[in-house]
Amino acid sequence: MVKVGKQAALIVVDVQNDFCPGGALPVPEGDKVVPVLNRYIEFFRSIGATIFFTRDWHPVDHISFKTQGGIWPPHCILNTWGAEFHPALKVGERDFIVSKGFERSREAYSGFQGTDLDEQLKRLNIKELFVGGLATDYCVKNTVLDGLKRGYRVYLLEDAVRGVDVNEGDSLRAIEEMVKAGAVKISFKDLE
Repeated sequence: MVKVGKQAALIVVDVQNDFCPGGALPVPEGDKVVPVLNRYIEFFRSIGATIFFTRDWHPVDHISFKTQGGIWPPHCILNTWGAEFHPALKVGERDFIVSKGFERSREAYSGFQGTDLDEQLKRLNIKELFVGGLATDYCVKNTVLDGLKRGYRVYLLEDAVRGVDVNEGDSLRAIEEMVKAGAVKISFKDLE
């Protein structure tokens, strides 16, 4: 069992319309993480722990887009429906929202890349991160690895992630990589 205390933060990665079915860059069954994440959100709120939501917030000519020589179709363009959080995701007024990828010429797969996430976590005296969301093999993986590099204890919410799997097995390899780097895989049943 994992005890969640005041020095823990839940980080919900990129659960946006464009990454769910019907979006510009859908993760297969991406919307299936929403009810599971909502259970984590309710749990973290009930104990007064901090919750962060990351989001891609791209300009229309972002470097990652195929139109700019990148590998992805245009997605999560700031102030569009595609960039909004999934409508069923329980984002609260007191939760923190971290926008990433808003600079045209910079990639941002991690919630730490080009943001003040690390500063906010340190200011709140957070030591442990519980990370779930989309997509396992890209933004979740990079956020987890960056959290570990910065000295946080990181838990991967294995029941609350889905991957793109551009190449078959990418998500499984991403999970192996995160665990090898020091992340701990847990599910909701493991919380105390």
